Amino acid sequence: MSQRLPDYTLIETPEALEEFYQAHRNLQWMGFDTEFVGEKRFRTTLCLIQTISDEGLYLIDSIKLKDDLGPFLRLMEDKNIQKITHAGDNDYRLLYNLYGTLPRNVFDTQIAAGFAGYNYPTSFRKLVEGETGRHLKKGYAVADWEKRPFNSKALGYALDDVIPLPELHASLQKKLEERNRSHWATEEFAHLEKESYYYKDPHHDALNSNIMRSLKKKDRIFLLRLFAWRNATAERRDHSKEMVLPAKYISHIVRGIASGANALRQNRRIPDKLANKYGDEFERLYNNEATEAELEILKRLPYDSDTTPEEDVLMELLYHVIKYRCIQEDLSINMVVPRQILKSIRSGEETAREAIGDGWRQEMLGAYFTEWLATAKSMDVRLHDDRIELWPH
Repeated sequence: MSQRLPDYTLIETPEALEEFYQAHRNLQWMGFDTEFVGEKRFRTTLCLIQTISDEGLYLIDSIKLKDDLGPFLRLMEDKNIQKITHAGDNDYRLLYNLYGTLPRNVFDTQIAAGFAGYNYPTSFRKLVEGETGRHLKKGYAVADWEKRPFNSKALGYALDDVIPLPELHASLQKKLEERNRSHWATEEFAHLEKESYYYKDPHHDALNSNIMRSLKKKDRIFLLRLFAWRNATAERRDHSKEMVLPAKYISHIVRGIASGANALRQNRRIPDKLANKYGDEFERLYNNEATEAELEILKRLPYDSDTTPEEDVLMELLYHVIKYRCIQEDLSINMVVPRQILKSIRSGEETAREAIGDGWRQEMLGAYFTEWLATAKSMDVRLHDDRIELWPH
């Protein structure tokens, strides 16, 4: 017996989408989620948008609409309408990458849950169960969201991704208010509205490659070019970067290219098809003179993150002090010190001070402690019979 779906409206035409916009433009809130396909392609395909509001449930078929989503995007950008999501950063990133859209007035239930006593990040299923007592079925992982007509079972799971959002919002908002943390959550939500949150350095993969620092300058330039070639080729073909050049072969190519294309063809670790097809092109990339622009890019190599044993111990000490404080406050440690912030602190980057030096983290930990954390690499631990002291160098 097939599962009966809740009532919903399917939007497949520009006229229907405009009607959707007119019905929602003066509402106070709207929950949404997206279904997309990104495998084996460079550009992720947005296949379906699920929404819930006081007007009901809607499914927006972005494929049938041929990406003409202007009315929906205007709702995303409307500061008077609160957008409710769970782990919405991926949805917002997709909308930004595809259409240049930045959301306004967001409420993310995953972030809110982190301030309300849940581990961060927490799954949608676990949060729904914890806040509403409702048990969601496992996601329909094998759905082909590009296929039409839609599979009714898949649509049921897709609708389940938005139906609980209003109740989650109300429950979590109440908990945030009871704990006087609404302004903390609002501060975190605001990051999702900034263009800088979604920007990715086009040379990020090369500069953060685990072999970059072990290379000489000429090989570094080649690695930079190789990643740029891989990215451009993938974009031109609309293939994934792994389909163009699997990452597992990159180090072998970089370490062998100095001996020329023939050396790549004779390298048993590099597939013959790959070496024969691109060997001459790789050799040309290697032999070209470095440009000023490329040399400038290399200056952006991340700060050397090597630490001394003393610094490692100090960081562990500070981390566990924060963790203890989080336990007292019933707050997820991953909200306070996300891995990227901890990494920047360990490497001594200036961005560490910017990330934790003010706002709700300072309110929670105290100004002195956030200052210690931001300058952790320049501090000493002094042990006494009756106390432990932290001192700047």
